[in-house]
Amino acid sequence: MSESAGEKSFAPSEKRKSDAAKKGDVLRSREMGSAAVILLGGAWLSFAGPWLLGDLAGLLRDSFTFDRADFATFAPGEALLRALLIALPPLATLALPVIALTLISQLAFGEGRWVGGNIAFKGTRLDPLKGLQRMFGPQGLIEIGKGLLKVALLGAIAYGWAAGWLATIAGLGRGNLAQQLSAGWAALLSLIFALGAGLVIIAMVDFPIQWMRRMQRLKMSHQDMRDEHKESEGSPEAKGARRQRQREIAMGGVAHAMREAQFVLTNPTHFAVAMVYDPAKAAAPIVLAKGRGDKALAMKELARELDVPMLELPQLARSVYFTTRENQTIREELYGAIASVLAFVLSLKRGQRPAAPWIEVPVELRFDAEGRIGS
Repeated sequence: MSESAGEKSFAPSEKRKSDAAKKGDVLRSREMGSAAVILLGGAWLSFAGPWLLGDLAGLLRDSFTFDRADFATFAPGEALLRALLIALPPLATLALPVIALTLISQLAFGEGRWVGGNIAFKGTRLDPLKGLQRMFGPQGLIEIGKGLLKVALLGAIAYGWAAGWLATIAGLGRGNLAQQLSAGWAALLSLIFALGAGLVIIAMVDFPIQWMRRMQRLKMSHQDMRDEHKESEGSPEAKGARRQRQREIAMGGVAHAMREAQFVLTNPTHFAVAMVYDPAKAAAPIVLAKGRGDKALAMKELARELDVPMLELPQLARSVYFTTRENQTIREELYGAIASVLAFVLSLKRGQRPAAPWIEVPVELRFDAEGRIGS
């Protein structure tokens, strides 16, 4: 049964994925960002937390220490400002890396693009019917399921943490203050890292799911593929203009060589080899230029303009093309064949009408169009 042209069953092309990313349709994993932020916060608390605690302890001591001047010149604004200046530096060392990490992670998922349209006002976001469809549709149900699984996993982690730290937490009311603060700080850090590890596990499960959903969302139909191909290739006029530009570039590269050429071997359109024999330069014929495809067509056009003889000798043209570089002499095994061609060309230039030469190429130098020997 033939596939419907509108059925989206083909994997998205790179262009389709790139176009979708430009519109804001990129991989998203809130869990990955949340895990990164929590782990960064836990690392910060491990290294910079004592700094903050020390500053806050000093602030508390100053706040509960009064003298006559404090009552005479009561200035709560100055006290609040002083407290902010004490707490702000340590908090800034946490806030700034967290903001940077959040931006970097989201830009990385979005292929480095900032899509301003994602934060633009959209009336459909305020439509209650659309909201209900998002909540109770397939997408909403998937998100609800993910939420329940996350709660279950993080709840289990928290329960395990509480079971291990219960005795320590219960004893926080006994002992000196420094020991209690140290124990409470250790308990808090262990909880943060445990929850961060749980979020990493969730992110590792969620990321492939998001990737598969995006690939499914961007799948293409036969018509999509045809439209994209047509858009990338352009109209026949554009393709013709592009081919003409390629030919002009190729012609510009071989024009000088073609002016010196005595003859051109062709195959008849895929290959072209321009050659010359000048005993003052070399003891054997030299390949001045060679090409295939557009370059070969350009060489043929120049040969017609410059009245350079062209001989359609496919096997010999391929043999010279694949065995000799430009500005090098031909292989010794081809001397006889090229000598026959050269004699024919010189006869033409003298105004004679000789019979076309019979050419025999050695078996070991016979190539097909792909350069394989033995054809």
